[in-house]
Parts: sequence; structure tokens; C-alpha cells
Amino acid sequence: MPTAVRRAALAALLAALSAAPALAQAQARPPLPYDARRGVFTFADGLERSLPAVVQVTTLGSSEGPRSEEGEPPALQGGSGVIIDAANGIVVTNNHVVENGSKYSVELSDGRLLDAVLIGTDPATDIAVLRVDAAGLTAVAVWDSETLRTGDLAFAVGYPLGLDQTLTMGVISGLGRSGLGDAVEDYIQTDAAVNSGNSGGPLLDSRGRLIGINTSILSATGGGNDGVAFAVPTRIMTYVVDQLRANGEVRRGRSGAVFGSLTAERARELGLRLTRGAVVVDVAPGSPAEQAGLRRDDVITRIQNRPVANAGSVLASIGLAQPGAQLDVRFLRAGEERAASFVLAERQPPRVAQGQGLLTAYGATFRPHGDGVQVMSVEGGSAAAQAGLRAGDLVSRVGDQAVADLAALGAALTGGVRALTVQRGGAAVSVALPA
Repeated sequence: MPTAVRRAALAALLAALSAAPALAQAQARPPLPYDARRGVFTFADGLERSLPAVVQVTTLGSSEGPRSEEGEPPALQGGSGVIIDAANGIVVTNNHVVENGSKYSVELSDGRLLDAVLIGTDPATDIAVLRVDAAGLTAVAVWDSETLRTGDLAFAVGYPLGLDQTLTMGVISGLGRSGLGDAVEDYIQTDAAVNSGNSGGPLLDSRGRLIGINTSILSATGGGNDGVAFAVPTRIMTYVVDQLRANGEVRRGRSGAVFGSLTAERARELGLRLTRGAVVVDVAPGSPAEQAGLRRDDVITRIQNRPVANAGSVLASIGLAQPGAQLDVRFLRAGEERAASFVLAERQPPRVAQGQGLLTAYGATFRPHGDGVQVMSVEGGSAAAQAGLRAGDLVSRVGDQAVADLAALGAALTGGVRALTVQRGGAAVSVALPA
């Protein structure tokens, strides 16, 4: 064989061998879902299996209130839900869909209307569990939200704006979102259209598996869809649902530390060149956090080997751990990285405690603000959170007395006064702490 021919044959062989792995990899990838009969790309096959599990939830008001002609209490609000256990009729929805209700109904996609029993709620994660008794139910497959990646396709299903069951598509536009309120937050962010009525409905992946529960939106247009919606990931949902089914409530441990988000201004004060983390604002004496060696101004950067974006990241990890659980953290102190572990303690009954320039009561932390007192933080799931107190509230009155400083507020709360008046967004709001 001539030399030139041999060289050409060898080059062709080498090219084929080098292309083989890429070709094999391409052939191993599943093709895009395609309906050859109709000649269209579609995700209908995976999604249609899950759609019967999506239900409409209606919450009726107090049985002591006015009734309709049929003798039923009036409807308070509605939303969506999803069946996760067909054998036991377990429906997951949002706490804000069922709160203040006395009776609940669930409408299936096939038109059946069922009475539902409330198993339990968790305001800190905005999750509620209902149970219905019926044959022929369909449950959605639950998928691990820890496997999600920004850019994955996502589908929101529910009953928005008074419409029948509706599906919208988008992508996962962010993960680990928190700092939107005072709850246990570790949200999935999506641009799939979510509107009023979608609350409590499922967020599905492209195979129709449950990855989250749609719970809130950010809107600059008075509540309309602006393409920024948030869902509670199944990592949190599964933990909460299991606790509610087993105990009727969610048991959470206590760290004894107050955390704030690391801002650019705070980072400059601490001499740091980063803006992601949670600052230890205060540590209760004798608490698990103090015993672990945490101090004020420590900056938590990782917890349970998860990166910390802000205070919400830490609160989410603590909020998903029971008393006795050990949490591992990495933190910066004076620019030096350190590690610590603490074991969460049982939550103590609400009490009033004066710290170094701070006051804690009912899970809320108060600080001086001008000539008054401001709510600095509210622990997710605490008595203060359930009463509706929010970070940023300015306390103007406790009972019928004006609040001038922390001492006055502490004395009133210690004396048993539970009624607060706070200024929020220019309006006076009444907050009743539990007795």
C-alpha cells in the first residue's frame, strides 16, 4: 500500500476513534420529547400523569358566622393543592390558603367535591396538610429538590384567577432564595407564571415530578405576575409534612443566637470583602450557640456544608432540625475562618430577656431605634411570627402606654401586657401576642 494511502487510512481511523466517545454520548442522551403523530415537541406525556393529583382547595369561615342559604359558613379564601399520598388521601397546600378556616373542601380534576380534614399547619414554612377520603385518587411523584439546577424547566399548576386547572411553563431562575420575610425560607425561584389562586399548587419538573409548592410572588404591579415566583422546595415540604402527619405540629430546636444578613455596609464595618453570609447579632448566655463558641459579629458562611447567602439560609437549616440535632457551621472571625458545631436545644416557653442593647421576647428581637423601639428579627415559627409581628415594625404602643425604650417595652411584656401597636408602611397595625 502506498505511503500516502496508509497515512490517509490511519488518519481516518484516528478521527473515527476520537469521535466515537462523543457519538456514543450523544446516542445515550434521551431525545427531546416528540410526538411523531402530531409532529410537535411536547412534555404532555410526563405532565398528564400528574395533573389529576392537582386539586382546588376552598376554605370556609367560622361556623359561628353568617351562613349561606345552604347552611354553610361563607368562603374565606381558596387556592390549590396537590395529592402526595393517594392511599391515605394526603393533600399538601399553603398555610395561608387554610388559615382561620373552620371547614375545607377539595375539588378534584374529575369534578368530584370532597370534604377535607385539616391535619396540621406550619406557618413558618407556609405548609398545610389536609386529608380526604375517596377512592380513585392520583398522587404526584415527589422528587428531590436538592438535584435542581438553575435553568431547569419548571411547570406551575393550579387554579389561578378563578380559572379551571391551568399549567404554565418557565425555568428555575434561582435557588436558595431567602430573606423575603421572617419565615423558614429556602425558596425555589421560577419565572413560570404564578397568580392568585396558584398558592399551594405544585411546581413540577419536565417529567411531571413534584419539586416544590408554589407559595408567593414578587410583584410591582399590585399582585399581578411579573415573572418572579417562589416555591417551597420538596426538601422542606417533606420534612414538614412528615412532622405534621406524625405529631400534628413541627418540632424545632433552638440555637440561642440571633442572626442578621451580611450587607455591604456591615461587611465594610467588619473589614470583609464579601456580602454573602449571616452575622451573629447576639448570643444568649448558656445557649447552644454560646457553648459552641460563637460570638457577636461572627459571620456564618456555611451551615451543614451548604453555602449561606444571608440570615434566611441559617434559619432554614435550623428550622428543619429537631432538638438534639447537631449543626456544623463554618464562620469568619476577624477575617479568619473557623469551624464549630452546636446541638439544638428544646424551645423554651416564651419569655422576656434583656441582652446587650437588645430585648428578646416571644421569638422576636427588639432594638432601640431613634426615640422608640424596632423589631430587628422574628424567629420563624415563633409565637411572635404567628402573631404577625415582622422585622422592621416600629413599636409605638404596648397596651395603652407609649413605648419610649427597651426598658419600657420589657417591663410591660414582663407584666403580662400582650397587645402591641406597631407602625408598618405608614399604617398602625395591632398585634396580639399569645398569653
